[in-house]
Amino acid sequence: MFPALRHLSRRVVLCLLLFAGTAAMASQQPSETPLRIGLTPVFLDDQAAFLNRWRDYLQDALGRPVSFVQRSSYREIIDLLHDEKLDVAWLCGYPYVRERSRMQLLAVPKYRGKPLYRSYLIVPASDTRTRSLADLKGGIFAYSDPNSNSGYLYTQYSLRRMGQDADTYFRRSFFTWSHRKVVEAVANRLAQGGAVDGYVWDTLARLHPGLVAKTRIVEESQTFGFPPFVARASLDRMSFDAMQRVLTEMDRTPAGAALLDTLNLDGFVVGEPALFDDIERMVRAMTGP
Repeated sequence: MFPALRHLSRRVVLCLLLFAGTAAMASQQPSETPLRIGLTPVFLDDQAAFLNRWRDYLQDALGRPVSFVQRSSYREIIDLLHDEKLDVAWLCGYPYVRERSRMQLLAVPKYRGKPLYRSYLIVPASDTRTRSLADLKGGIFAYSDPNSNSGYLYTQYSLRRMGQDADTYFRRSFFTWSHRKVVEAVANRLAQGGAVDGYVWDTLARLHPGLVAKTRIVEESQTFGFPPFVARASLDRMSFDAMQRVLTEMDRTPAGAALLDTLNLDGFVVGEPALFDDIERMVRAMTGP
């Protein structure tokens, strides 16, 4: 072999060895690919500061970057999840039961000791006449999101059981795209009634008692599985297990417990699909088999 070629070969071998060593080291480092988490509007006043704290907590616990992706509706979050532009999302039980074959149940928040919540029917506090949904016929009604159980499906199902046409029962209805905004719409008498997540109403009562005092609960639904965290169906098992572990262990750390307290939650549990059976029964009743 010519000396120049022999020298070149040694350089090539050294470069290959260096590349292999670098690749091996990289494979041992925490993933630099961000875990993308989808959220609809958060009801907290300081939501940006809170999400920064939560992101930092998750990044430290997971050992990888985390990014929150916020959209105004569940539909937008669902589409991003299906397009694999999100890895994890905090959804409602309604879209989960409709599209569970395309999602993995990751974790369910625990509220007041259980992974359950209710839908509230609320009216302005000054309305002392209304006693039930039947008294709101011909009025103006506020829903939160067409893919929300507590903020839409349950009311639609209740009207169906009453033998009423949901499209004509109210003089007018509208979507606020936020449970908090349902409360605000009713409090400000922009609507004569509204369907709201009971957990959000309860939490706003703690944070903004003056606002919530302008509304009154008329009816409470049965309990349903709390809006869950889900993962896209194709999320790798390592990322799924890591995120599930971090969520379910939040209540065991001071920083995690502080975040949960801000959210007015007790923690997260793995949860079972059966938690959402009642929502699935309503969906079937509304859409048929």
